Amino acid sequence: MDSCVCAALAARDYDAYALHFGYGQRTEDRELRSARAVAERLGFKDFLHLKIDLFRRIGGSALTDAAIEVPKAPEEEAAIGAEIPVTYVPFRNAHFLAAAVSWAEVLGAKRVMIGAVEQDSSGYPDCRPAYYEAFQRLIEAGTRDGGIIVETPLIRMRKREIVALGLELGAPLDLTWSCYSGAERACGECESCVLRLRAFSEAGIVDPISYARMETANC
Repeated sequence: MDSCVCAALAARDYDAYALHFGYGQRTEDRELRSARAVAERLGFKDFLHLKIDLFRRIGGSALTDAAIEVPKAPEEEAAIGAEIPVTYVPFRNAHFLAAAVSWAEVLGAKRVMIGAVEQDSSGYPDCRPAYYEAFQRLIEAGTRDGGIIVETPLIRMRKREIVALGLELGAPLDLTWSCYSGAERACGECESCVLRLRAFSEAGIVDPISYARMETANC
């Protein structure tokens, strides 16, 4: 959802190119379908899908290691983000950014945008502003002209504010996928689903995707 709203901002302001990563995550195929559909609807000039195998091979995350179960979100709202969860993929966003900056150099692009969110995230260390400030210094030191800027337009926003912005931009939220474990129906119980559902509820909007938890409750 966050990436989709960030993509809508990019498509509004720039000639935009989409980059999606398959890194062995449980919902890799479902996420790829969603990303392609979002990029197509927003009119991106190109869509590049990259495969990264190292996260699957090293494990250590419930998203990439089948031996680690994706947990349900804690019942207490304040507990989400209180500590780094098992769904954290070690140093993942650095790999994403490195590839994006490499492609930006080839394209002659001056900006890389990523939909990282700190305040309502699950406590991931690579979603903090300091992380992107440090990466910006790396770009300045290690690229041809040092002029590529990393933008994190959503990083200080609340999830409900992101939903509202998405509606304002006409972002295709109906095409998005946030669930950590489900492939055809979002589970409605993992942290990502719970954060998303809460955001739509607080924004006074019905989430346009379906959830297995809701279907079970209605049976």
